Amino acid sequence: MSLFNHFSRSAMYSTMARRDVMALAGLAAWPARWVSAEDLAADPAAYFARPQMTGAAFSPDGKRLAMRSRSKEGRAMLSVLDLDTLTPFPLYAAESDDVLSFFWVNNERLAFTLGDLDAPQADVDAGPGLFAVNRDGKGLRQLVERQRLWVKNGSDQRNLLPWNTMPLSSQPSQQGPEIWAFRVEAYDGKDVDYLKLLSLNTATGFAREVDAPLHSQQWWVDREGRLRLVQTRHGNQATLQWRADEAAPWKTLKAFDPYVDDGNLIVQGIGVDGQVYVATRRGSDKLSMWTLDPATGELSARPLAQSPQFDVRGQLVQRQDKVLGLRFTIDAEVTQWLDADMQALQQQIDKVLPRTVNRLSVPWSGGEPWVLIEAFADVQPSVYYLFNRSTRKFTKLGAARPDIDARHQAAMDMHWIKSRDGRDFPAWVSMPKGSAGKKLPTLVLVHGGPWVKNTAWAWDAEVQYLNALGYAVLQPQFRGTQGLGSAWEGAARKQWGQAMQDDVADATRWAIAQSIADPGRIAIMGASYGGYATLMGLARDADLYRCGVAWVGVTDLDLLYGAHWSDSSDAFKQFGMPTLVGDRVKDAAMLKANSPIHAAGKIRQPLLLAYGEKDVRVPIEHGKAMRRALAEAGNTQVDWVSYPKEGHGWVEPATKADFWGRVARFLSRNLAASSA
Repeated sequence: MSLFNHFSRSAMYSTMARRDVMALAGLAAWPARWVSAEDLAADPAAYFARPQMTGAAFSPDGKRLAMRSRSKEGRAMLSVLDLDTLTPFPLYAAESDDVLSFFWVNNERLAFTLGDLDAPQADVDAGPGLFAVNRDGKGLRQLVERQRLWVKNGSDQRNLLPWNTMPLSSQPSQQGPEIWAFRVEAYDGKDVDYLKLLSLNTATGFAREVDAPLHSQQWWVDREGRLRLVQTRHGNQATLQWRADEAAPWKTLKAFDPYVDDGNLIVQGIGVDGQVYVATRRGSDKLSMWTLDPATGELSARPLAQSPQFDVRGQLVQRQDKVLGLRFTIDAEVTQWLDADMQALQQQIDKVLPRTVNRLSVPWSGGEPWVLIEAFADVQPSVYYLFNRSTRKFTKLGAARPDIDARHQAAMDMHWIKSRDGRDFPAWVSMPKGSAGKKLPTLVLVHGGPWVKNTAWAWDAEVQYLNALGYAVLQPQFRGTQGLGSAWEGAARKQWGQAMQDDVADATRWAIAQSIADPGRIAIMGASYGGYATLMGLARDADLYRCGVAWVGVTDLDLLYGAHWSDSSDAFKQFGMPTLVGDRVKDAAMLKANSPIHAAGKIRQPLLLAYGEKDVRVPIEHGKAMRRALAEAGNTQVDWVSYPKEGHGWVEPATKADFWGRVARFLSRNLAASSA
């Protein structure tokens, strides 16, 4: 069942997506009015509006479907759909809170957390809490406090668990009222040390501590809900430990350095077959999926899924009686079915919905005919369908952004580029809908992180907004980007502002050579590390970029170590950053040479700088120091904006509208054809 050939889903889907979207017989009609490109260009708030439907999950027996969607008050609410009658029942909605996460405890009860999705950093004054409720709305109980914000439901507030108690994402057998949770017992504001694992009864609110090795931070349970596998971390020491049963001692399967480990064994879950599913390189540059027999420590004879170009880390798709498949993202999301019936079902659905990635979910019990489909593409935000395998009928449940017309969105295409040191790496290109695709004003959008997963083929509000303004968008997956193999990720060590920056410039020159980009109208932009790369790009490659937009960007590499008020942990500064970025003492000259604040005199282009005043990841001191340095160097073309309540990124709708409106005006002013 290996992937012998790379699934280049993006090329196939994006070609299809350029055609008009055809209506499907038997499905709900599309909205009567779409948001046009002209509307979006005039009002960025239209693009960054809150989504309507944002998730659904079957009850274990498959008779009901929990759904999260937007209420009439504009908040994310929770409802339950009876699948026999297709009648929805509103389960929980509030005027001042959003349902954040939700999951079924068993067939009769659900658990959920709350928060404010529009609250900027300064206004976040409560934890997510934890609540449980019966599917008919009865038995609502608050289980975890929310610090200074409470939901009045009649429960005894004195018996609530502390606000720092969180539910685990993976739950046991979904039969009784218990769920897994953990409590942070030692936290210094930057890093977690001691976590207490709990079994929490959602009916009584009682929690008991579960025995686990010291410094455990990840846990996996078997199909009966018994703890079997844990990962510990303390400083730069981590272990993976297995226990055959409750009476057996814990056995170490692997010890490693969590900051620099190259991914020799990454647990993806315990299957209902008792095997541990892992991603490992096993002598290869790329991660692939295998099973591990925990009793012997032996890997399967062959990989279950692999790709010659991308790392494969598969999420288990299971039913109570078998592992059905592995779901992972390479250039686009792929489900590698291990079950022949599910493979046939996928092919059947893909014929009806040929222009989207179609993520299929089935009930845990396997006894009901229902299939949940989440369909999405580069030009299409998620749309949710229900399919009945017996009647072969589709029902449209809702959409994340029903106001977005796929026919008017820009397609994404992946291209492979050769770096100046001879390495191949990908870059995504999106062009304005209807453009000729030649000599376009171009935005080089550098992702943050920088150690994050390769950008995937999916609808992106920021990219689509920039395309709607008339710009081509180039997204280079420079070295250090994860998901492209160990060599590409490792090649970024101590290369901030150097080889990592060369990749961005090489991608830009490639776009010019392909006649995609107008060489006189190119801007570089990005947030966090992308903001850092924007500033370094303006300083190092002044011939390429006419202007830049940097928000929440790093400006001083030494300040990453010295800013005691940032949320970077002391352990990361001690064990991770010296290897990944550079040693503060031994590499001091290198860090200084590759800090934008010390290259301010080389930046002469117009620049838009934006920061959140409550940012604890890249504190605003980075921006203030850069602004002063630019002024002292004589650069008077700096637009500056700071948002008093925001942190490391924009949350408040008004902030998003203001910032992207500024971006539109800045780019229009500095990338006009007459300025070329």
